[in-house]
Amino acid sequence: MRTAYSVSTVRAAERELMARLPEGALMQRAAAGLAAACRELLGRVYGSRVVLLVGSGDNGGDALYAGARLARRGAGVLAVLLSPDRVHRGGLGALRAAGGRVSDDALRDLARCDLVVDGIVGIGGRGGLRPDAAELARAAWESAPVVAVDLPSGVDADSGEVPGEAVRADATVTFGAYKPGLLIDPARERAGALRLVDIGLTLPEEAEFEALQHADVAELLPRPAAESDKYRRGVVGVVAGSARYPGAAVLAVAGALRGGAGAVRYVGPAADAVLARFPETLVHAGPPHRAGRVQSWVIGPGIGDESDALEDVLAADVPILVDADGLRFLTPERVRARTAETLLTPHAGEAAALLGRARDEVEAERLASVRELAARYAATVLLKGSTTLVAQESGPVRVNPTGTGWLATAGSGDVLSGVTGSLLAAGLPARDAASVGAYLHGLAARRAAGPEGAPILATEVADHLGASWRDVTG
Repeated sequence: MRTAYSVSTVRAAERELMARLPEGALMQRAAAGLAAACRELLGRVYGSRVVLLVGSGDNGGDALYAGARLARRGAGVLAVLLSPDRVHRGGLGALRAAGGRVSDDALRDLARCDLVVDGIVGIGGRGGLRPDAAELARAAWESAPVVAVDLPSGVDADSGEVPGEAVRADATVTFGAYKPGLLIDPARERAGALRLVDIGLTLPEEAEFEALQHADVAELLPRPAAESDKYRRGVVGVVAGSARYPGAAVLAVAGALRGGAGAVRYVGPAADAVLARFPETLVHAGPPHRAGRVQSWVIGPGIGDESDALEDVLAADVPILVDADGLRFLTPERVRARTAETLLTPHAGEAAALLGRARDEVEAERLASVRELAARYAATVLLKGSTTLVAQESGPVRVNPTGTGWLATAGSGDVLSGVTGSLLAAGLPARDAASVGAYLHGLAARRAAGPEGAPILATEVADHLGASWRDVTG
């Protein structure tokens, strides 16, 4: 599992470690890891041209010491000093001793270089880049591959927000622990490929952020035993679709059936469309509580203005997932009154409506938004988008590492609701069901889009869910 920690937690671990090490040893560890990553990107170090964008403080010091290591291997290294009066003196001295120089024309040198090292602002930075630094960041992106030191300058390390102009990196070398901003958009898209350098930090056992990987998902996935029958595997109820949106019902049922449910009970007006595609579905005219026993409910995709079924489902003593149109009728009080788990799966627009905020605010502040929703509704919240986040009132926030921009297609959220609801029915807690569902959904979309990427349909995502299971389980 990939874990991330807040700036305050990392800083505390650094202080504890520095108290036990000789002065400067921690920075040398970071610089060594940074220099190694730069060597790999360059391929051939001798004769290459490297430009360091150096701000004040330790972040600039890491860049300077790494630059000195590259210069000793024959690279031509130039340092652009954004704050000459506050530059890390030890790092600058090491660079000069190794043959590196201070640039006297930053834009000219950037135009001629093979690699740029972004050491402008560290993890303690707040706000976007100043105009002079922003100009250099733009020039760097247009000229050569950019390696960010710890995180791209100008992004918020704790939240993933990008409050102004920021560096766009091809790779980021981070030290000791991943920072949340490296995993959460909009900052994540600016970080490029990530490399973690172990510098010996001792961190809390429970991380503040988690990103599941194949082994974690494989361990969580429910598998039928020899004595299993369709009811023991989990029965998920789906309330979806309408005369206007019958396809939403088909897609939600597709996700549920291919998400591992032993059986799916469908309640709604799109029974004919559902049975035409999936004759194994158990259909009922409703209301939901008369449809038969289920271990979870999924409600909302394409139901339009029909709210009576929602009240019925909210009264059920089983985990429920509320998506799409169903979210419009929720109140915090009604959700908080439930005894079983509730999972909400909004996209940014739906989250904005629930919070009474503008959509662009939610997209810019994804982490704060998902946490606020989880606290307000006392529910598990899966916030869909470029970074899918899963949050509860307490505990680590989960960040989904799979997915593709091609998932931004009509109906893909209905499929996600179905597969996640099936995992709830199989007995996974809401946070695990949401995280595993998003992971499988993202893998399926990648498979559907292909290695080069191509437009996909939501039905194709559902069709590839079985293959995504095999990807995870081997």
